[in-house]
Amino acid sequence: MLMLAGIVVVHLTAIILLLVAAIDNAWWLTETVSTDLWGRWELVNSAWHYTNLKDFPEEYLQAVQATSVLACIFSILALLVFVAQLFTLPKGQRFTYTGVLQLLACLCIMIAASIYSAEFHQGEEGGFGHSYILAWISFVLTLLLAITYLVLRKKSE
Repeated sequence: MLMLAGIVVVHLTAIILLLVAAIDNAWWLTETVSTDLWGRWELVNSAWHYTNLKDFPEEYLQAVQATSVLACIFSILALLVFVAQLFTLPKGQRFTYTGVLQLLACLCIMIAASIYSAEFHQGEEGGFGHSYILAWISFVLTLLLAITYLVLRKKSE
């Protein structure tokens, strides 16, 4: 029972990190600019002003946005399926769907962060912000959870 509670806590942590990474405005930072997946904040006369991401290739930006949102959705669905599977499926069939959904979330956030790394801010001054780092941390957590769910499935057979 303690192991299941620990898994739920790690899963909730991964969901929170995914949501913060997708929503917060700190994927790329400079002294006067803060960029996220949805817009750009520029510091002008001591005030932050929102602008659109017009300098980014549209197809890559949409791919990063879509896969970030899908990672959040898959991870939330995996938690709901995990709870449902505890009470409905017999041993040996539990956690398979949860593991697959979590693996999809892992792949989605990896794709989003990889595309962002490869296609945006090449040669610009600045650095990756905490949202970008949280995306990679959530990738590791979702991968570990996916592996854990698939190993638990085999142990319960």
